[in-house]
Amino acid sequence: MRITFVLPHAGLAGGVRVVAVLASRLQQRGHRLQVISTPPPDMPLRWKLRMLLTGRGWPAPPRAGEPSHFDGVDVPHRVLERWRPVTDADVPDADVVVATWWETAEWVAALSASKGAKVHFIQHDERMMYGPDQAHLQARSDATWRLPMYKIVSSAWLADLARQRCPRMPVSIVHNGVDMSRFHAPLRGRQARPTVGLLYSTVPFKGCDISLKALERAARKVPDLHVVAFGARPVDPALPLPPGSDFTCQPAQDAIRHIYARCDVWLCGSRGEGFHLPPLEAMACRCPVVSTRVGGPMDIIQDGVNGFLVPVEDVDALADRLVRVLSLSPAQWQRMSDAAHATALRCTWDQAAERVEQALQAAVAHNLQAR
Repeated sequence: MRITFVLPHAGLAGGVRVVAVLASRLQQRGHRLQVISTPPPDMPLRWKLRMLLTGRGWPAPPRAGEPSHFDGVDVPHRVLERWRPVTDADVPDADVVVATWWETAEWVAALSASKGAKVHFIQHDERMMYGPDQAHLQARSDATWRLPMYKIVSSAWLADLARQRCPRMPVSIVHNGVDMSRFHAPLRGRQARPTVGLLYSTVPFKGCDISLKALERAARKVPDLHVVAFGARPVDPALPLPPGSDFTCQPAQDAIRHIYARCDVWLCGSRGEGFHLPPLEAMACRCPVVSTRVGGPMDIIQDGVNGFLVPVEDVDALADRLVRVLSLSPAQWQRMSDAAHATALRCTWDQAAERVEQALQAAVAHNLQAR
């Protein structure tokens, strides 16, 4: 098949990494790929003023050539000359064209039929990206669910949302995979010092504030608790990590597995996720996961087997499950670690690419029937 992926700015976001991996695997399976993305948009003036007034300084303008998950990926990738909607003139004729973000779904919906069957690859309920003062963007994002486009989603939760909002369009679930050649750890026991890991972010829906409150409460029962974390941006003084934490900003991809492998338990306190790769990557490195009931974790965590699930925003429950994992006997922790690793072994990128391939073929067939 001739397949075009349309992205917004192809930076270091987790969703971009998913598209980069899948595009590469699809090309390896013999398909002709084209990726089209925009440079980063400039920040609206009101956001710049908000950052200045809250003491975070005037933001730097977007720069060309910033790091991307497509760096080193051998897939044709065209970056537009400036941020603007993708149009027919930018997109080759193909069998299928895939939108990867709500705004790109608006663009893809407007393309000519010759550009291919239209698919919306949904990795999150993107309304959650916006605050209450951005209701117009929430509304536009919500409207794209109802566009007459075949849906591919990354979790059962997203599939439920898709069926509720656009029941007439087919939906395929494709869970993310994990690269076991990159994320792995030898058979191991617990750390000498109880250690919890997390992804640090100031994005509200990521729930880092919830995770930090849970860590504070867990530390009352595990006084020598140690925290390791990584993130895409430096730690914000308004949302500090516990004293003595080890934090790495933008670690190299090959270094992340060593962070996971230093942990006895991985913590996710998110308010909402489509899939969320870090818990699965942590499992690949033999780390049990304690998570809120969001997207991917609900699909891969068996409560009490390879980790624990708790209600969203339930700080006490998160803290309790952290303490439970950290209080397991060596043999009990080993069983949970082994179960986490076994879960990751069942989630490969080759399987994900095969399922995306099947979904794209189904989208082409559905498009032909609808004509």
